[in-house]
Amino acid sequence: MFSRLVSARSAGLAVLAAFAMTLGGCGAMDRIDNIGAAPALAPIANPTTQPGYRPVSMPMPTAEKVVYEPNSLWRTGSRAFFRDQRAAKVGDILTVLIDIADSAKVDNSTERTRANSENAGLTNFLGLEGKLKNVLPSGVDPTSLVDGSSASASKGAGSVDRKESIALTIAGVVTQVLPNGNLVIEGRQEVRVNYEVRELLISGIVRPEDISNTNTIKHTQIAEARISYGGRGQISDVQQPRYGQQLYDIVMPF
Repeated sequence: MFSRLVSARSAGLAVLAAFAMTLGGCGAMDRIDNIGAAPALAPIANPTTQPGYRPVSMPMPTAEKVVYEPNSLWRTGSRAFFRDQRAAKVGDILTVLIDIADSAKVDNSTERTRANSENAGLTNFLGLEGKLKNVLPSGVDPTSLVDGSSASASKGAGSVDRKESIALTIAGVVTQVLPNGNLVIEGRQEVRVNYEVRELLISGIVRPEDISNTNTIKHTQIAEARISYGGRGQISDVQQPRYGQQLYDIVMPF
């Protein structure tokens, strides 16, 4: 019996170890293959054909019927009288100006205590209290049938002190024109310095009216903006915990 338990436990540990090796196997093999070489840059590709791409769907206003007035150059629903060279259709390029200077400081503390005490007994109940001796074990006092108490306490504290400053410029491409005329843009930029690749990703929805006459737009004018600035390479690998430590943190409940 004991040998069966040992065998089952050993088999479970072996499965867990194999699972951990599977999680880190692909990434580890790629890192081994790239020893001594700089990280490769991603190829230029159509954003709409990449895995995980999903078209944007937003609430739209009621469509207006196009009416052509005789002897008039203006068309119902037009945004401007003259045509400009700013981004307006799928495939057009515009420049996004990113200037983020955020700071936040938060201090929180909580403390909670709770104590309960309950006592219950039966002294008189239609003359039946004497019958309890025939039902309950000997030595039971009907006047103190229930006596319980509980206490709990919790205390927590946390603080956040964050400062961020990012000033970048990136070109994005229009990937979708929504029915109300707003533009969905996506941009990607990679810069390799020695053995580290810096990646800048941006996506969101812009109004054509917010695009300046120089075909630029600020990141604060982008709705549903998604901005990512990170990288990959030797420095990024060192900043990540080991695969075993990450697995340990996920599996262990305490």
